[in-house]
Amino acid sequence: MSFMRIGGALTRVGFCIAISLSFFGCTGCSPKSSKTISQNKQGARPSDRTDPISVACTVGMVADLVREVGGEQVVIKQLMGSGVDPHLYKATRDDVQTLLASEMIFYCGLLLEGKMTDTFVKVSRSKPVFAITELIDQTQLLEPEDFGGHVDPHVWMDVSAWSRCTETIRDALCEYDPKHSNLYTERCQNYQKKLDALHAYGKQIIATIPAESRVLITSHDAFNYLGRAYGLDVIGVQGISTESEAGLQQINALVDLLVNKNVKAVFVESSVSAKSIQSLVDGAKSRKHDVSIGGELFSDAMGATGTYEGTYVGMLDHNFTLIARALGGQAPELGLNGQLSHRER
Repeated sequence: MSFMRIGGALTRVGFCIAISLSFFGCTGCSPKSSKTISQNKQGARPSDRTDPISVACTVGMVADLVREVGGEQVVIKQLMGSGVDPHLYKATRDDVQTLLASEMIFYCGLLLEGKMTDTFVKVSRSKPVFAITELIDQTQLLEPEDFGGHVDPHVWMDVSAWSRCTETIRDALCEYDPKHSNLYTERCQNYQKKLDALHAYGKQIIATIPAESRVLITSHDAFNYLGRAYGLDVIGVQGISTESEAGLQQINALVDLLVNKNVKAVFVESSVSAKSIQSLVDGAKSRKHDVSIGGELFSDAMGATGTYEGTYVGMLDHNFTLIARALGGQAPELGLNGQLSHRER
């Protein structure tokens, strides 16, 4: 097994899994888990610096966690916006300039941003670069059979697992900017409490769906962690790659499943073409079985910037609530915090 260091993060090539790290609570900065940042050429930030830390992040789910932990001590530039598919994204010249101009870089890892790996390796020679999933225990990661031996990177669909990523961010910021370590620690604790409430909400409302209806069919394989954590049978029409096309045989098999299990709703995704899902709806209709599109879920990207759904909490609140209501469960129309604006089709 080969490893490389990206900004101090011990990383198996492509997957970015720190397999030897032990669990610890979010009660303070842990030098053990973030010690590798000090090996970077940049070292800690000079104590007389008062301006915010310039941070570059890849996807919205990463940027939002950094924003919650970093607060006013960070200024974030996000490379991939709402509706952008990170599986296919390639760094532009402007992106490279943003990465080079930033003091710290955070990304998901686990090959989510696969086409940017070489860029991260090059930039890490001069500044700290972190895969925020590095503290997630290997036993929590899924490796579905149809992923070709790859780890499923969509960990944010399990709120309890994604919550651990705040600790990687906390530790990195604490060591780079020790002057504000108490603030990073406090914010991490407070945010994890919000995530605990979100996780409990997901479990509660998904459990209201009739047992025979707990089947979630979406455009591609982005919801395996959600299925495991909240008790749903999950099927993606496409595999992990959004470049793949669903074959006729696969579509027919899924139509059979819709009819046999009397599934009433399927779901499209905000960052993936709805073509394959529409094929399922049409196929079921030809079999005299009505299936509706239950709504648009957020998978690889959050909602629009400045909206509730444009936050990680809002993204998952939207998904939980929409799934529960479309599949016959009970959930408040406006979600956990009363702030949803459903994007139904």
